[in-house]
Amino acid sequence: MAEAHQAVAFQFTVTPEGIDLRLSHQALSEIYLSGVRSWKKRIIRIKNSVITGVYPASPSSWLFVVIAILATMYTRSDPSMGIIAKIQEHLPLGHFCLVSAVLFSTMLWLLLIFTMRLCLKQLLSYHRWMFEQHGKMSTTTKIWALVRIFSGRKPLLYSYQGSLPNLPVPAIKDTVKRYLESVRPLMNDGEYERMTKLATEFESSLGNRLQWYLKLKALWASNYVSDWWEEYVYLRGRSPIMVNSNYYGMDFLYVTPTPIQAARAGNSIHAFFLYRRKLNKEEIKPSRIPGTVIPLCAAQCERIFNTTRIPGEETDTVQHWKDSDYVAVYHKGRYFRLKVYQAGRLLSPREIEFQIQRILDDPAPPSKGEAKLGALTAADRVSWAEARVKYFSSGINKRSLDVIERAAFFVTLDDEEQGTMRDDQPASLDNYAKSLLHGKCYDRWFDKSFSVIYYKNGKSGINGEHSWADAPVVAHVWEYVLATDSFQLGYNEEGHCKGEVDASLPQPQKLNWEISPECEEQISRSLAVAQALADDVDFHVLSFRDFGKGQIKKCKVSPDAFIQMTLQLAYYRERGTFCLTYEASMTRLFREGRTETVRSCTNESSAFVRALENGEPADVCRRLFRGASEKHQQLYRMAMTGAGIDRHLFCLYVVSKYLGLESPFLKEVLAEPWRLSTSQTSIQQVELFDLANHPEYISCGGGFGPVADDGYGVSYNFIGENVINFHISCKHSCPSTDAHKFGDQIRKAVNDLLQLLSPNQKESNKTEESQPKVKKEQ
Repeated sequence: MAEAHQAVAFQFTVTPEGIDLRLSHQALSEIYLSGVRSWKKRIIRIKNSVITGVYPASPSSWLFVVIAILATMYTRSDPSMGIIAKIQEHLPLGHFCLVSAVLFSTMLWLLLIFTMRLCLKQLLSYHRWMFEQHGKMSTTTKIWALVRIFSGRKPLLYSYQGSLPNLPVPAIKDTVKRYLESVRPLMNDGEYERMTKLATEFESSLGNRLQWYLKLKALWASNYVSDWWEEYVYLRGRSPIMVNSNYYGMDFLYVTPTPIQAARAGNSIHAFFLYRRKLNKEEIKPSRIPGTVIPLCAAQCERIFNTTRIPGEETDTVQHWKDSDYVAVYHKGRYFRLKVYQAGRLLSPREIEFQIQRILDDPAPPSKGEAKLGALTAADRVSWAEARVKYFSSGINKRSLDVIERAAFFVTLDDEEQGTMRDDQPASLDNYAKSLLHGKCYDRWFDKSFSVIYYKNGKSGINGEHSWADAPVVAHVWEYVLATDSFQLGYNEEGHCKGEVDASLPQPQKLNWEISPECEEQISRSLAVAQALADDVDFHVLSFRDFGKGQIKKCKVSPDAFIQMTLQLAYYRERGTFCLTYEASMTRLFREGRTETVRSCTNESSAFVRALENGEPADVCRRLFRGASEKHQQLYRMAMTGAGIDRHLFCLYVVSKYLGLESPFLKEVLAEPWRLSTSQTSIQQVELFDLANHPEYISCGGGFGPVADDGYGVSYNFIGENVINFHISCKHSCPSTDAHKFGDQIRKAVNDLLQLLSPNQKESNKTEESQPKVKKEQ
């Protein structure tokens, strides 16, 4: 129990001569410095709360208003129209006119702040500008451009939160109409007539009652969707979150900054804590719609670090702690507590590398039952909840589990090599994706807000838990870490982190466990469930380098709409039919907004695909393609501005369950499978990367598992102007899905669509100029 002794600041022994008190100066120093650090953070939070609370004004503007009022009074004018005199009458020190003037100035200042915030909120509620044609701005939109005046100069991360509008509740008739339009290409006449009848009955009867309750919630809550979405879609799900919910992000595709595992971890972990420091100080710039000053909600950023999903028998909970000065590390079946602060300072990258190397060199074997303990987080939630209560609610197991759950994040030092892109190993990226998604099913802690994996060859990746936030939030952190690792911190000539090492650093603390035979049996059962799920996942990463979004934009088409039409064409060619298609859009224009669904399979897209496959003239196909692309863009904008379909219907369904009412219409809508689930991973911080000179220094994107057992999950991202990456997933157990064959269909569809839109373009024009000047790793 050496760890317990080290944690004690003082010890005493009672003797006949009295009490022998022995103080540990090192421990007392740590306690003191920890307290200082905690108070510094409290002071920063208070300061930021004041700055955010008065935004878009500044605290110094109060002094300006006071001086202006006093100066006006000095000229024997009364700017308060008698209010200062009234205040003076009611003060105990009535003869002090200065106090009355300051109070009036403060009230006037607060009124001005309230007015400015109200104006900003109204301006941010205006979204018609998104629907106007490029280059044609209405007079209303020109006036709306005044938002720049009210947006302030140097906003903190959360400065806009109080000014963001609430998510509006769409009208029942509009949602039902859009829903029926979305399912028309998926149903025959009889099915569509039946669904229309159900929808009409719902709209005219139960729908209005449910809508009333939903509007009541919208008036009371900041967001009428997000809390129910988190609880019922994520936290109440009882199936494994590995593969089914968690997602991953990849490292650089073409380069590895260093081949030394410990060094890569040293720089990267240091960069994560630099980001957390900026996050705590709210120094991170608020995310905005690209090319505009329109801010996005930052509420999800609050739980990036020090957060864990706690299993429960009926529902899970998300637990967030204010601070944590360490990370939990897994290596070859053992868990460690690695402190990254020493004497109140953040360890340098070289010192973290030194500590990581100590873990790698530690010869201690795992405790009995420890090696595959993480499998509990990979299987169904009920089994994990029961095991947690039975085996981890007291004693040494609880203390060790608390260390993992309270850690800033989780780190896996993987003993495999992954992530290299080689011609002689075409499946290398596929294996890399599967490793990041599920690993060995026991060497990740899937409940942590995110886990970082460092491979033996220096490659890395990230696995994110989905309930607390959506992928763009984790991607924002990951971009910062990759850029800081490579462009700011860097490595020396030998590939090690830069800097010196304090040799007096304490050893990383190995966690101890007492795993009973019954608990080991439960771990084995959980591993069997998780392994079967992982083995069933079929994955293919397609790096398409014939051309990229640069060539697509030359065709005057939205790159996202182009890819969505590509996926519709590829799916139709494989299955001979269309399917309900999910594309993730965000609603972070609104307070506490998360996501909305864009139903990409439309009447227009299906008409285009049929025309192309039936050999219609190219002019007809091009016209239909333009119409389908414009329709998709329209649906995307509507989803972003609160006029989507699925979140509204989902909340109506939740209300019906609360009231104990059955709706055949809602029951069928919510039961429809998403056989094609898609998402674009956009680069948010382009300024961190030098894509012109170093196009190889960019993440390969990320992916997720299939949503339906007989469907595909497709994540895609554009690297610079010349590369498109697709992450395709499905299940081996479904005979009608194959990730590699679907990837081939996507490749063919992409080329066919570009040929359709650019018929005079020769193949030779799509090679050298469009390909990034990067070298594959050997």
